[in-house]
Amino acid sequence: MTERTAAVTRETAETEIKLILDVDGEGDATVDTGIGFYDHMLDSFATHGLFDLTVECDGDLDVDDHHTVEDIAIALGEAFTDALGDKRGIQRFADRRVPLDEAVAAVVVDVSGRSYFAFEGEFSQDAVGGMTSHMAKHFLRSLATNAGLTLHADVSGENAHHEIEALFKCLARALDDATRIDERRGDAPSTKGEL
Repeated sequence: MTERTAAVTRETAETEIKLILDVDGEGDATVDTGIGFYDHMLDSFATHGLFDLTVECDGDLDVDDHHTVEDIAIALGEAFTDALGDKRGIQRFADRRVPLDEAVAAVVVDVSGRSYFAFEGEFSQDAVGGMTSHMAKHFLRSLATNAGLTLHADVSGENAHHEIEALFKCLARALDDATRIDERRGDAPSTKGEL
């Protein structure tokens, strides 16, 4: 199997990001976004998806968390696109549910090259540890758009920390499943012959 890795640099007037992704990693993460809870979510994403992930971000947190969360999601989506290349041999589809105490998240994904995003649910608190709760939904949308994913997600619970963490863990498990190589498949998993 060839290495499925990517390095993305993103520099705007709002953020400076360096991101490295290894799709076939061991779950090692080094993350510094300036938002402690977001660091925790990206670390959890790497751990549960078995992705090696390095993220360094200097963002305009004096404004708010929006640009930092969004731009990292954009960079991560671009990294998945680069790392997966022609998507030859991947499973493509995945469907996962993950609980965290009272919260339950579900993610259904198609690594199709066609971005579509749907979300059901609400967050029980407005913010968790410096991260606005609704930015978790925006993270998913930005990732789906830039990785070419069809992504359906939903969440329920009573605690926003648990709800968001369940979403990130569930997303990780679904992407790990969908990007896994099926040795029986030589081409891209599509009747078209490519994704």
